[in-house]
Amino acid sequence: MSSPRRSFIRVAAVLSLFAAFAAEAPAAPVTAEDPTIERIQALRKATWRWQRLMRVSLTPANYRAEASPSASFRAWVLEHWREEARNARHAGLNPPRLGSWLCIHRHEGPWKANTGNGYYGGLQMDRAFQRAWGADLLRRKGAANRWLPIEQIWVAERAYRSGLGFRPWPNTARYCGLL
Repeated sequence: MSSPRRSFIRVAAVLSLFAAFAAEAPAAPVTAEDPTIERIQALRKATWRWQRLMRVSLTPANYRAEASPSASFRAWVLEHWREEARNARHAGLNPPRLGSWLCIHRHEGPWKANTGNGYYGGLQMDRAFQRAWGADLLRRKGAANRWLPIEQIWVAERAYRSGLGFRPWPNTARYCGLL
């Protein structure tokens, strides 16, 4: 064997040994019980729940973390969804015109109001209004008196954004200086 060829083989052998030592230990297979994956899924679900309520685009997901053997990648994805959930929750809890909706609510009654007059909740929405602007909530939870206050506010906000403004609450909106 020629000398350059022997040198090449030695270098290749040393490099393969180095690569074997430098290689990362094999990652544990991802299982359905992986707490990181469970947390990612919970945060993704919470993010999308807020985004659906606000009627904004859902944050896209590619589900690669569930299949990835890399713990560091799963940790990165977890942090990404933690931030998305934090931002969605903050936006969801701070709707535009919140002060105006709370003023209307102060004149309309308790959030769980079902007075028997055909109007429900703290913003006194009738069934037609609920079907038009909160059909998903009406289907899942029943009348507005069963919705969370923030859900009632977002349904009212949807109606406002559609061009109705505060007209569905003519008297209370006037008391609040909104009309």
